[in-house]
Amino acid sequence: MEKTQCYLGIPNAVVLCIDKCVPVYAGRFYHHFCKDAVKFEGLSDLLLQMEDLYDDMRFPFPGNNERHFFEKEVIYMEKEMTRALEDDEMLEMHGDLGTFIIRVQHRQNSSWQGRITWVEEDKTLYFRSVWEMVKLIEEAMGHNREDENDPSWTAER
Repeated sequence: MEKTQCYLGIPNAVVLCIDKCVPVYAGRFYHHFCKDAVKFEGLSDLLLQMEDLYDDMRFPFPGNNERHFFEKEVIYMEKEMTRALEDDEMLEMHGDLGTFIIRVQHRQNSSWQGRITWVEEDKTLYFRSVWEMVKLIEEAMGHNREDENDPSWTAER
């Protein structure tokens, strides 16, 4: 059966490969602008590294400015972003426990909004915040759901 949900679609798409869950999530992710995997140890490390990527790309542009206690000059430096991986190369990468394609479309309200595809199940769901995206990853990796009002991989679409 052909996987219809497994495509990247936007330049800031990330292929997330989960290799272990205990004691913390660990693995790697791939993006178009680096040939090598970006390794992470813990979901907070993953999210901070992805946020740095989006800041470097300046896409999606954050909807909020950074806040500081003291006056601080913010200098945005444009980094030269050169494509190092093609879509097909990225889609060949898979995690030991799970693989996800994350497409962040907006960074508004100090969070992310977009779509996440669980590659092994060929299912795509929308998320309204980073927290919701993390909950979807945890659910896919076999952890229990707490709130029935949130999106679920098992809900009929």
